[in-house]
Amino acid sequence: MSSPLRVVVVGAGIVGAATARALARAGCAVTVVDRGATAGGTSSGGEGNLLVSDKEPGAELRLAQRSLTAWATIEDELRDELPAGFPDLELERKGGLVVATTGAGAQALLAFAGTQRAAGVRAETIDGARAHELEPDLTPDSTAAVYYPEDLQVQPVAATEALLAAARRHGARVVQGVEVTGPLLVSGRLGGVRAGGGTFEADAVVVAAGPWSGVVAERLGVPLPVRPRRGTVLVTSRMPRRIRHKVYDADYVGAVGSGSADLQVSSVVESTAGGTVLIGSSRERRGFDERIEVRVLTTLAAKALLLFPFLADVQVMRAYGGFRPFVPDHLPVIGADPRLPGLWHATGHEGAGIGLSLSTAEILRDLMLDGGPGGDNEFRLDRPTLLPHLEGSTR
Repeated sequence: MSSPLRVVVVGAGIVGAATARALARAGCAVTVVDRGATAGGTSSGGEGNLLVSDKEPGAELRLAQRSLTAWATIEDELRDELPAGFPDLELERKGGLVVATTGAGAQALLAFAGTQRAAGVRAETIDGARAHELEPDLTPDSTAAVYYPEDLQVQPVAATEALLAAARRHGARVVQGVEVTGPLLVSGRLGGVRAGGGTFEADAVVVAAGPWSGVVAERLGVPLPVRPRRGTVLVTSRMPRRIRHKVYDADYVGAVGSGSADLQVSSVVESTAGGTVLIGSSRERRGFDERIEVRVLTTLAAKALLLFPFLADVQVMRAYGGFRPFVPDHLPVIGADPRLPGLWHATGHEGAGIGLSLSTAEILRDLMLDGGPGGDNEFRLDRPTLLPHLEGSTR
């Protein structure tokens, strides 16, 4: 009887957690290591969105659609895997509403929705009356609206902890407060990692460290063009629910797809199960600078008022920020690293890691355990759109 495949997963965010669970369920001996606490990085700084509405037809949309299928069954699966009374995922099938407030924005939004429908997305163009039926407090100045009933929201920390707990139930080990410092090389291949003053031996190492993946890969001996992209979110005080869906302006899609390092702000507004309202979204590449700046907060607030004027009378309770793992061609990196046998990646999802985590884990599990070359994997490291960036800086 052969020994189980030993896998070290670097990163205890939601992508690492989903990967650990998928591999442990498949019989692998999994160890998750993280320099901080579980769900302590990007996964704790996001809004928990599971979206198809912001993705243009192509590889990432197909990955999101596959993930929606996985999220449709995850609650039942975890109910069987976890003990009774484990905290709920707060998975809300709330749907998304995208709103344009200018003529040019309306034209672009309707054209974009048309391409998505051709790719199998449920994108319903609605009139003003229907938009206000969905969101009674929405601005009357909208010029077009598209409703996406497939969009979901989850509490990201709860989801990460649940996936990690399930991984543990299947035999995985989670080690916190251990920072990877270098590779453990065995006969020219990666045989584990050096971390926390010791070593963790493995047949395969998965880098799932979000925006820190470039730093980890560099320590393991290879460059990886994953860079941090800063985001900031405002949180209001609790109130009776007046925003029923995820609502954002039509500029959001362009901000997501932009490669600019400059500050970009578009309006994204949604309620949480706890009664607060989350107001985003900003994007800016400035390294790992953690400062929360007034210029960003005021712009976020002003743009949110364009969609929901009543928010002018609502108190802001706090603000928080985080880093998204940005990749130059805007696609995640999933699969083996051909430059260093034994090294695998599951990173680069930017702001979509929560939603794409389950399908990412499935793909990586299948590639790793089937042992094939993965030539038809759209997210492989050596894809043509990423090859020019592989020798660039990881910072």
